[in-house]
Amino acid sequence: MSEHEHEHSYIAHGTKDAHLKRLKRIEGQVRGIARMVDEEKYCIDILTQVSAVTRALQALSLGLLDEHMEHCVVEAVRQGGDEQERKLKEASDAIARLVKS
Repeated sequence: MSEHEHEHSYIAHGTKDAHLKRLKRIEGQVRGIARMVDEEKYCIDILTQVSAVTRALQALSLGLLDEHMEHCVVEAVRQGGDEQERKLKEASDAIARLVKS
């Protein structure tokens, strides 16, 4: 098991379906962009769609980060010690990656 794997998922069952639905919608948007490129649509129209996909991925990322903070980080803080430090660093690194993207 890698350092980022868990024995079970921390994605709440109530949000799993919503995340999957959002991902399927994003997947459709990306296929639409590929079709636009193939059909040589106007560049600005393609860029508009790329922007929409980017925003959708950011919203998904923020939702997953929120769940991570609510479950993984809160539990690690309760436990304290090395696990607390590891989870806080992991969350901080994830936030840094999101800010850079």
